[in-house]
Amino acid sequence: MERSSGILMPLSSLPSPYGIGTFGKAAYDFADFLHAAGQSCWQLLPLGPTSYGDSPYQSFSTFAGNPYNIDLDLLVRDGLLKKKEITELSWGDDPRHVDYGLLYQNRFTILATAKQRGWVRDREAVRAFESENAGWLPDYALFMALKRHFDMKPWTEWPDEKIRRHQWDALEHYRSMLWKDIELFTYIQYLFFKQWGALKKYINNLGIRVIGDLPIYVALDSADVWAEPSQFCLDEAGFPVDVAGVPPDYFTADGQLWGNPLYNYDMMQRDGYGWWIRRVGGAAKLYDVIRIDHFRGFESFWAVPYGDKTARRGRWVKGPGMDLVGRLTGWFRDIEFIAEDLGYPSPEVERLLRDSGLPGMKVLEFAFDHRDPSNYLPHCYHENCVCYTGTHDNAPLASWPREADPKDLKFARQYLGLNDQEGFNYGVIRGGMGSVAKLFVAQMQDYLELGDGHRMNTPGNPMGNWTWRMLPGEATKKLAGRIHEMARIYGRLPKEEKKAEDGEKKLSEDVESAESA
Repeated sequence: MERSSGILMPLSSLPSPYGIGTFGKAAYDFADFLHAAGQSCWQLLPLGPTSYGDSPYQSFSTFAGNPYNIDLDLLVRDGLLKKKEITELSWGDDPRHVDYGLLYQNRFTILATAKQRGWVRDREAVRAFESENAGWLPDYALFMALKRHFDMKPWTEWPDEKIRRHQWDALEHYRSMLWKDIELFTYIQYLFFKQWGALKKYINNLGIRVIGDLPIYVALDSADVWAEPSQFCLDEAGFPVDVAGVPPDYFTADGQLWGNPLYNYDMMQRDGYGWWIRRVGGAAKLYDVIRIDHFRGFESFWAVPYGDKTARRGRWVKGPGMDLVGRLTGWFRDIEFIAEDLGYPSPEVERLLRDSGLPGMKVLEFAFDHRDPSNYLPHCYHENCVCYTGTHDNAPLASWPREADPKDLKFARQYLGLNDQEGFNYGVIRGGMGSVAKLFVAQMQDYLELGDGHRMNTPGNPMGNWTWRMLPGEATKKLAGRIHEMARIYGRLPKEEKKAEDGEKKLSEDVESAESA
C-alpha cells in the first residue's frame, strides 16, 4: 500500500433528488472531487440490501446489492423509465436525511416498472449475469420473493416448514408460484451490478481505489443463513444457539447485542472454508480493498445466549485465527485487506494481526482517552496501519469536543497543537495526515466541519441511524483544493501526481540554475 489518503463517504450519503445516494451523477461528481482533492481511496460502507434498522451491517444477503442505490435517472436514459414516473412519486422533503420508509414504499414499485420494460429486451445480458452469479442469485431472488409472499416476516417465522427448511420439493413449488417476483429481484440485481460496474470503472480510471466494508457476520434473516444453515450454529428448529455481540465496556454498560448467528467453524474447516472464500470472492467483485469488520472476532468472539436481552451473559469463544485468515489472504493475492482490529485488544489479537501481515486501524478519537492509554497516538504508529479521524461509529470531529472528557480534550490540544486559526477539525486531520501510517482516512463530515446531527451511527442505538446525507454543492472546488494541499504537504498525493509535481519542481530548479549562470 502506497502512502496515500482517502475519504469515508457512504454511497447512501450522496445527494440526489430521489431520497438516497445512488450510482448516478452525484457519484461521478464525488469521484471527480476525490481526484481534485488528491485522494487515492474512496471508502464505502457495505453495499448490500438493508434490513433491520436500515443498517448496511444487517443485510438480506452478503452477495446482493442494495436496490436503493440504483440510479433512476440512468434508468430513464436507458429507456426503462419515464421522467414523469419518478418525479410524481414522493422521495421525502429532507435532503439531509434518508427516509427509508418512503424508499421502501416507492422504490420497488418503480423498479418493477423498469423490469417490465427491460426483462425481454435485456434477456441475453440477464442470462449471462445469472450464469456468473449462480452460486447465490437463485436463492436470493427466491428468498426475497418468499419474504414478500409471507408479509416480509423473517424466514424463521414462515408458516411452511418445508420451505423454511429449504427442502427441494418446496423450493420447486415456490419457484413455480412466485416466478414474477423472482424475475423482479433477479433483474434488480442485474441493474445494480451494471450501474456499479460502470461507476467503479470510472473511479478506477481516475486512479482511485474503492475500499469496501465486509461485516464479519451476516444477518439471521438472510438468504445466506436460510440457504446454507449448516454453516451456522443453529438448533434443530433453525434458531441460533448463541448470537454475536460485544461485552460491556466504558461506553455501553450492557455491551452490544448484535443478534447475528455465529459460524459453525468446525463445519467450515472441513471443506477449506469454502463459504468464506465464496463470500470474499463476491466482495472482491465490488471493491479493490476489503476492510474486514471486527477482525478480532477471528481470534475470539463474544457469544451471547440466544434470547438474552443484553450482551452481559456472553462468553469468549476461540475463533479460527490464522487457519482462516491465512486461507483468505493466500487465496486472494490481488486484493488488499484492512483489519478492523478495534476493541478489546489482547496479546492474542495482536499476534494474529502480526502473523497476518495486514494493516490494522488507529482511530484518533480514541487516542486521547485518559481511562485507557492506547497506542493510537501518532508517535506510536508503524507504517503498516491505517489512521482514521473516526469511523462511521464515531461522532464527527466537530461534535467530539462536546462529547469528550475535558482531560482528553486538553491533552489532544497539547499533543496536536490545535489552534483557533487552523480550526479544531483541520488540526486533528493534520495530525493524521502527518503520521507515518500508510493510509489516512477521514469522514466527509470532518472535512465539511459538520458536528451535531451529522453522525452516521450510534452503536447500541438500533434506530435512527444511517440517514445522514451531504447536500448538493457542499463538496466545492475550494474544499478539494484545501484537502489537496494538505495531502501534498504530507506526501500523500497519488503516485502519478507526485511524479508530475517532482518533475515541475526539477524544471523550476533547472530554470533558476540556468538564470543564475
